[in-house]
Amino acid sequence: MSVRSALHDIEMQGNGPALAFVTSRLDIDLLPSLYDVLLGVGRVPRLQVVVQCRGGETNAARRIALLLRDFADEVVFLVPHFCESAGTVMALGADRIIAGPLAIFSPIDPHLSAEASGRGPASMSVQDLRLYWRMVQDWFGLDEAMAKQHALQALGHSIFPTTLTSFHRCAQEVQAMGEELLARHMSDQPSEVRSSIVDTLLYGFHSHTHALTRHDLVRIGLPVISAPALEDAGWALVRGLRGHVGPETRIDEESPWCDAAIVTATQAVRRQRDFRTPVPRWSAFDPDAES
Repeated sequence: MSVRSALHDIEMQGNGPALAFVTSRLDIDLLPSLYDVLLGVGRVPRLQVVVQCRGGETNAARRIALLLRDFADEVVFLVPHFCESAGTVMALGADRIIAGPLAIFSPIDPHLSAEASGRGPASMSVQDLRLYWRMVQDWFGLDEAMAKQHALQALGHSIFPTTLTSFHRCAQEVQAMGEELLARHMSDQPSEVRSSIVDTLLYGFHSHTHALTRHDLVRIGLPVISAPALEDAGWALVRGLRGHVGPETRIDEESPWCDAAIVTATQAVRRQRDFRTPVPRWSAFDPDAES
């Protein structure tokens, strides 16, 4: 099935225009091109967004989700495969999520670059710091008060204090973003319900790479529904775009490659990155042409 045919099937079965939003990484610079494409679609009762995303900036995820909502009374996310990390944050803004059998979401615990005394990792999770005292308690048998005191002293000596504050603020920011996006379509639910959903995505799993399924999202409380025909069309669409977007479009490590594409029934643009130029370039393309 061609990309255009898959989009047509999604529009017919889902009763609304469809937009494919495929990117290696969410960033704020995607907004102008997405806005231009949405202007071509216009404001609609229902917008179906086929998403393929491996993560990125949480602030970009929030802003993209809000922009999509500005153009539709109802936003439906169709997730055939990857919608991880910041992509999962973005999905919190959807009225409904149609997730295929291979759909992969993830926890949303934020990471920051913070090298501890020149010996630690370049990036650390908020959860790694938050649960350090629990590791001390479980592994070394200290009681809770002693474990927390030891953790505070160890972290204070290893990580600059304001860096620890940055981790705290970052976690609070993601919490607020998640609750804001959920409130757009779950205002009939108590605020405690929305907070519980975000808390679970932030703190309820043992690693940031934990692959959450559609069934996991249902258990958490998100509005996930099943639609096999739409799931099949979405899978065909992302397969069709695989040769146009992603690291596999590189010939070698030095060659240009495309890291994002936005496609509708009438428009198709993609972003090309080149190590030799500082600014990526957007251009039109034919999604059904041989890559």
